Amino acid sequence: MASGDTAITKKCGCTEITIFLLALIFGTACSICSKVMMDMHGIGMTGETEQFSKPIFQTFGMFVGMTFGVVMHWSVLFFRVPFPGYNHASPSTNSKDHPTESTSLVPKDANSDSKNSGQIPLSMYFYLAIPSVFDLAATALCMLGLRYLDVSIYQLLRGSGVVFVALMKDRFLGDRLYKFQWLGVVLNVVSVILVGVTAILASSTKTHADVAQADVIWGIVLVLAGAFVQALQYVFEEKVMSMDIPAPPLLLIGMEGVWGSVLCLLVVYPLAYYLPGDDHGSYEHFGNTMAMILNTKSIQIMFGVYFVAIFGYNLFAVLVTFLLNSIWHAILDNFRPITIWLADMFIFYFINEAFGEAWIKESWLQLLGMAVLLYGTSIYNAPHPGSVWLQGEWYSLGLDFSDEYHEIEESTRESEIDAEWEAKQLQFKVRNNSSFIGSRQPFLSAPQRSPVPHRAATDSSNVV
Repeated sequence: MASGDTAITKKCGCTEITIFLLALIFGTACSICSKVMMDMHGIGMTGETEQFSKPIFQTFGMFVGMTFGVVMHWSVLFFRVPFPGYNHASPSTNSKDHPTESTSLVPKDANSDSKNSGQIPLSMYFYLAIPSVFDLAATALCMLGLRYLDVSIYQLLRGSGVVFVALMKDRFLGDRLYKFQWLGVVLNVVSVILVGVTAILASSTKTHADVAQADVIWGIVLVLAGAFVQALQYVFEEKVMSMDIPAPPLLLIGMEGVWGSVLCLLVVYPLAYYLPGDDHGSYEHFGNTMAMILNTKSIQIMFGVYFVAIFGYNLFAVLVTFLLNSIWHAILDNFRPITIWLADMFIFYFINEAFGEAWIKESWLQLLGMAVLLYGTSIYNAPHPGSVWLQGEWYSLGLDFSDEYHEIEESTRESEIDAEWEAKQLQFKVRNNSSFIGSRQPFLSAPQRSPVPHRAATDSSNVV
């Protein structure tokens, strides 16, 4: 998302649009699968049929799915697969002072080599445990809140994370926000309030679950708390990926999955076992969860789909950030509630009423909250593509932020000029030797050979 320090706008072509749509599809599938699994039933360890309401296991499954990022990271490096954020330039096989045609004519920057070529300090693998803690806490809180809310409302409430991120960036990272950006943040708050009111009013008219109003309020609080912790994670990840030797995207995803899985097994599940609850005396019994999975084919299939969806979403969401920028990632998060809501209603009316979401009279309020959320986000992301400019038009309500837009555009142009000039400086950097020095240079002295005696001119066999 945009901030006072404006990023250079990137072109959105067919490849970028395809990646964006794939991220949207996988993200929608992930949220739908999560809610469906919550409502499924299976045979537990006592042989009785129970509801598969296992938020901690879903969190654990998410981390297990993300661990595949480590495999992809090393595969990309080993097989030299072209991938955004990775540099596979061949190391020089000649003297550093004598580049050849087969090697780079411009000396490589040591920092750029170490960024994405696998030369990552061992401490980075442990450092990435910190965002795993944030991710674990945020996911667990949101999963707990999802038990009491419809998935579309749940996703809209998670959209409030932009508020927390904006505040943290302004206060802790020193990224100054413009006035129109604060207006976008305020509209996001308004949308969160509208969605929260929708959830409370609809709690008495839900057609597929009997959820008390107090539980709905508790669910809203849990999801908002999860959004706050998730904002901490995003700010920390931004810092990690902007360090002198940043974490590559696949490694970041993979190590978060590894550390999250370890924390779930060694910390979360032992606590869940000893805390009292309705799952055979525990808050969540791991043995009973495994028994339900092994005894129920439908849960196995749904978890497999969820496993693929959660990794696919994280992968393509990272690619959206790399190929475009974080602004489009924010737009992606705000598109998901629309597709989730539509998918929920499709499931309810055309597949299975037990898992979908019906249209009710309060849905109009939810639709309004969704519109305000998209409108506020579009204002916040200006003047980038897909945004709304407030320049005194009827939909601007008399507000005009043209001066701020022009300031951002001018800053962007200056950044582009600086980047182009730096690239030219690197390209035409004075070299000590000719660019053709090396094994193919015809004027370079070759290893001395034994002199070949000149044949007599009278040797008719050598006369042409």
